[in-house]
Amino acid sequence: MTVGEFSKSVETGLRLSKRIYYGKNMSQTHHPPTPPTMTKCPTLQSQSSSTSSFNFSDKHHPTAPMVYAMISDPDVVDNPDIRSYQPHVYGRCNPPALIPLYMHGVSMHVECCLDTAFVEVTGAWRVHCVTASACCDCRIAIPMGDQGSILDVDVETIKRSYFTKLIIPDDEKDSDQVTKMKDGFMMKRNTYTLKIPQVEGGSIIHVKVRWSQKLLYQGHEFCINVPFTFPSYVLPLDKTIPKREKVSLNVSSAIETMVTCTFATHPLKVLQQQQAEEASFLYEAEVLKWSTQDFCFAYSRPSMYDFDQRDIFCFYLFPGTKKDSKVYRKEIVFLLDISGSMRDAPLEKSKYAIGASLSKLNDGDSFNIIAFNGDIRSFSSSLELATEETITNATEWMWENLVAEGGTNLMRPLKQALDMFGETCKTIPFIFLITDGTVEDERDICNMIKRSSIDRGMNSPRICTFGIGPYCNHYFLQMLAYIGRGYYDAAHDVDSIDDRMQRLLDNVSSPMLANVTLDALETLESYELYPFRIPDLLSGSPLIIAGRYQGKFPEFTKARGLLADLSTYMIGIKVRQIMDVCAKMEVDVLTAHAWLEQNNLMEEKIAKMSLQRGVPSEYTRMILVQNDKLNPSLNALMLDEKLSKSMNKKMIHLRNICVGFGNLKATVENLPPGIEDVKLNEAVKIVMKAASSCYGYMSSWGCWRCLMQIWSQVRNDQCAIAVAQLCTALACLEFLDCCCELCDSCIDLCQ
Repeated sequence: MTVGEFSKSVETGLRLSKRIYYGKNMSQTHHPPTPPTMTKCPTLQSQSSSTSSFNFSDKHHPTAPMVYAMISDPDVVDNPDIRSYQPHVYGRCNPPALIPLYMHGVSMHVECCLDTAFVEVTGAWRVHCVTASACCDCRIAIPMGDQGSILDVDVETIKRSYFTKLIIPDDEKDSDQVTKMKDGFMMKRNTYTLKIPQVEGGSIIHVKVRWSQKLLYQGHEFCINVPFTFPSYVLPLDKTIPKREKVSLNVSSAIETMVTCTFATHPLKVLQQQQAEEASFLYEAEVLKWSTQDFCFAYSRPSMYDFDQRDIFCFYLFPGTKKDSKVYRKEIVFLLDISGSMRDAPLEKSKYAIGASLSKLNDGDSFNIIAFNGDIRSFSSSLELATEETITNATEWMWENLVAEGGTNLMRPLKQALDMFGETCKTIPFIFLITDGTVEDERDICNMIKRSSIDRGMNSPRICTFGIGPYCNHYFLQMLAYIGRGYYDAAHDVDSIDDRMQRLLDNVSSPMLANVTLDALETLESYELYPFRIPDLLSGSPLIIAGRYQGKFPEFTKARGLLADLSTYMIGIKVRQIMDVCAKMEVDVLTAHAWLEQNNLMEEKIAKMSLQRGVPSEYTRMILVQNDKLNPSLNALMLDEKLSKSMNKKMIHLRNICVGFGNLKATVENLPPGIEDVKLNEAVKIVMKAASSCYGYMSSWGCWRCLMQIWSQVRNDQCAIAVAQLCTALACLEFLDCCCELCDSCIDLCQ
């Protein structure tokens, strides 16, 4: 389901909800929804946000955790407390209309440590729009912040409870079954949604969701932004219902320095601090209306760095507030994918980002732009000094000459970029790769970069990669960045390209400390780093490295690196223990290694780690476990459900929400990002084939009553069978939706 389809279903649901009668003393007075607003902390005001730009097609996209009633049969829409006369509605809603449920309470708890926040939201919603004698499915939508990753969902209804769980598919058959699941998916890569079946009208559904997201680092502060803007139509009309809102926040800097709140959208009260490096905040109140702004919190960064020593270690280094007068000279080659799939917004937004990055280069920096599809187009045959004239010429050259067309060949432009760098040790060479596709020789490319980077020290090109959309192999791009001691980021939807690419480009343009090493690693028996090559410290973000080790860390150690004047900078570090927040980093790095090496044993290791630490991976799948108070009948199970050993439990397989290993077919066909490869299942294909001979005759009719009239006149048995099959196919293709609009006996829900 796309964002536009979701918004359309909510629009239909809101119109359907007007059928509900609440009594003489209450009436629906909610105003039409307005475009969502997002509150930012001052440190982020200079950045544009993809969520702040309003598009009419996503005006009902959830801006806070929400629960919706899925209405296929409009006749069940009614007040569960007060039965009222409702005119019969012919036809069904396909796809189902989504009626936002009234929210009766919400609380949120946030744990912040290093660059990660763990968010837990608990709420209660009432199925206020379905008669008490009926049931409906409910859809949960969970919008998340920057690089959000769903961890688990718990749901409690009157008759059943549900919880998600990570599993390893038992066999290839189970794996194929999971990949065909249509529920439990991401919209725009930042909103997770799944369906809870058969919830009773008038009942309360209790939901607890937990996810992780990245803290943004800007202006020497960490900032978290959690979607927490509730629309007016989730506010119960009954004013006697108590409405309690609660937000709690814990911050652990893992360093012996005081945590200081610099900005908060909600009136947080500081609780007593047990330790200097930890702080707790609380907001709790009875409210007249739910939160109308996202929860944003910023706190000042610690000025030191430290270790996480448990079963793994974590080394993190923060850029200082003092800027050196001397800065690194840079040599940057931009590699821009201009294959046919990059047409329109992806290519235009990439050009804007590159142009903005060029304007920020310093005197003495040099650059070049190489555009690639099946061929190569270069702005220049060599690196050009970043003067005002050359930057203007390069920008004009991009807009006049770069058109999205053709296929994708990455090896040649990468080799050409590598050959452009000289042997001087006074500059840091950078390659910045932007692509939306997958190529066949990705492993060969990684091995080529490995060979070219051996023993080149400062002259080793730093490779930064940026993936656009779902079809590129994000683990290949991560591995390329790991090998090149660079950084990786991605925009899984077109709307977020501006923010994410510009943020990565700005960081790459400001290296502070190069060739970072850690003395303690030399004293260990063995160690494994994530990533395995330590990148440079950039002025716009902290450097965080995790790893596993054997041996014993000394109580004190030292970190070293080269400043812009090539002098060695050294700082002492105290080793401490903190909570483990590096599980996802470890899983991602190991997954990239497993992909490159095609290592089955490593894949099994990642799967076990995923189960143990509760982090989704490419080798595990999430299921929704339903606990019934009454044993379900076998006939009640759907195709995507499976009984467990305990007969009162049912497992519902959900779609995989990880990024995958790219889509070579979509790249070859130049499918643009955001175009899902929708395929009918085999059963529907058979139905469509059987019904094809009658389709032209039947397609001119718009409702079931008309179809029934035609059916009654059919004399040929084979044609009658084809008509039945055609009706099934049309229902799958949503063709029969028009019966709600074309049949004169139906109520026009659009009025």
